[in-house]
Amino acid sequence: MVTMHDVAARANVSVATVSFVVNGTKPISPATTSRVEQAMRELGYRRNPVGAALARGRTKIIGMLYPALQRPLSGTVGGFFTSAAVRAQERGYQLVLWPISNESDEAMALADTGLVDGVLLMEVQLNDNRVPALVQGRTPFALIGRTADPEGLAYVDVDFGATVTTAVETLVALGHRDFCLVTGGSRAGRFEEHGPAERSRAAFLADIEAAGLTGAVRYCLEDSREGRAFGRAFRDEHPDVTAMLLLNEHAAPGIVIGLREAGVRVPEDLSIISLGSSAHMANMVDPALTFLRSPADELGRLGVDTIIDRIENPDAGLPAVLIPCEMVPGGSIAEAPGRA
Repeated sequence: MVTMHDVAARANVSVATVSFVVNGTKPISPATTSRVEQAMRELGYRRNPVGAALARGRTKIIGMLYPALQRPLSGTVGGFFTSAAVRAQERGYQLVLWPISNESDEAMALADTGLVDGVLLMEVQLNDNRVPALVQGRTPFALIGRTADPEGLAYVDVDFGATVTTAVETLVALGHRDFCLVTGGSRAGRFEEHGPAERSRAAFLADIEAAGLTGAVRYCLEDSREGRAFGRAFRDEHPDVTAMLLLNEHAAPGIVIGLREAGVRVPEDLSIISLGSSAHMANMVDPALTFLRSPADELGRLGVDTIIDRIENPDAGLPAVLIPCEMVPGGSIAEAPGRA
């Protein structure tokens, strides 16, 4: 097996110089670095990334924890992953997706291995067991999302209050008075106290009450087949609703199909705005949905910046960033039926 001593002899440098080049622990001149790397290629020397990490005291790896056992992946979630991975590479780190459950033991098991320099949590619950567990540990962490009381935590998140208000105001301007918010969250039995669903519900009910409107909240499993059944039954259960806010990307196409099968026309009979969604999902149905675009790319980049800043400067302030969704026109909203 080729060793550092072999590389040093071939490059006519010291073993320490080879170690500095391999592990990145000390700056070496470009000419010497090139000579060492050429010797490594000629001899077939292979770097040991674990050894290099131990030598540096850092792995330059960030673990992004996504609870795939509780939350199915979506196009919007993909935007978080890809933008975060690109940003991590730009800053000299690697991002590793860790699709574990939402249990504190698994989060701590990853953090305690020393394989990652920091942890980025996604799909945060209002009372998320992972957070107090990580607070007790030594590994820096940050959230994409936030708990019920995020004081003292570093996080970036969607401003669900502002997003819901934008949707309600848009539909009120078209004459709608009877609303329904449809989410996938805890009441559907899949994910306890899911932050986006519960914050959207609270904002929706507050907006409806403040404006003197009529509003209901419904929960649908995050599955297209469940969505179709939900859509077929919707008009019979809510005959007066003319405006739907839809925070359920996986069920949305099925819901629209189910409504059509039940004879409900979108947008003539029922206007729909999809919340925190993507163009990919909005264009799966006809008509294409009007939607409030999730700032997934922005939040993915900001989340990575937040955790790297915590790793490299532990005494820096804790950012708390909220970004509202952006309205994207589609064909699924119209004036309320019978509006003069």
